[in-house]
Amino acid sequence: MKIARLLEITTLLLIRRTITSRELAERFGVSARTIYRDVETLSAAGVPIYMSKGHGGGISLLENYTLSKTLLSEQESASILLALKTLQATQYPEIDKILDKMIAVFRNTQANDWVDVDFLHWGSTSKEKDKFNAIKHAIINHQVVTFDYVNADGDRNNRAVEPRKLIYKGASWYTVAYCRRRNDYRLFRISRIKNIVVTNETFIPQDMTDWEKDARDKAPPFIRLKLKFQDKVLNRLYDDFDDTMILRNKDGTFVVEVALPENEWLYGYLLSYGSFVEVLEPSHIRNIIVGRLQQTCKIYGI
Repeated sequence: MKIARLLEITTLLLIRRTITSRELAERFGVSARTIYRDVETLSAAGVPIYMSKGHGGGISLLENYTLSKTLLSEQESASILLALKTLQATQYPEIDKILDKMIAVFRNTQANDWVDVDFLHWGSTSKEKDKFNAIKHAIINHQVVTFDYVNADGDRNNRAVEPRKLIYKGASWYTVAYCRRRNDYRLFRISRIKNIVVTNETFIPQDMTDWEKDARDKAPPFIRLKLKFQDKVLNRLYDDFDDTMILRNKDGTFVVEVALPENEWLYGYLLSYGSFVEVLEPSHIRNIIVGRLQQTCKIYGI
């Protein structure tokens, strides 16, 4: 127990650099005196740990101290490499050099070969990757970006934005950026961004706390759906839903009950199944899908 506590204390200090004895005592459910003895034990073992008094003081490690690689298990090493490989897929600056160094440090140098991560969708071109990288570099360097954008209503216009964050949500990439056209933060889907240009103009990042709170508050409401699927789309059901949610009927069809946000994405998602899905509940979603299908039939003169 004590060895585990000593290791966790060292790990916490590597992350936070300074922490108070009171925080550590509360975290481990021990007395402050026990924490002081732990500090003495770590110091005697050669860990460059020290204590400072006064405002802002606490327990700290000397700069540039790192843990020995022998403290990491094979599973932990593989998890770190997976995280780095995932970051490598974004082509983050210098990540290739860092990954090479980490592979050299870990005992299992073959661990780099078991995973490959690519965020781009099937059928995408090199332009899509260039667009992603342009936004990434603009965020890092605080550069203003201009591009043509097609919004959810189908309107296309030019935007000048201050990009702040990349978000991967619902199998799609987005960027949060301050839009100078709207004088507010907006969420832009990267696949809808065209003719992107990273300008030489820089900006000072502003606080996003209020926007992030508003975004959570304005999230579309979730509704409970009951859907019946034909067996021909079972593969998609296993892509989209947990197998515990998929119930098989005696006639070979499948029923799924799930809570999803009600918006245009939901209507398009249900229509993407064509004739292989039937909305059983709620009735208003069923009526919306029927209306969309009737409009489609009119387009084809049916």
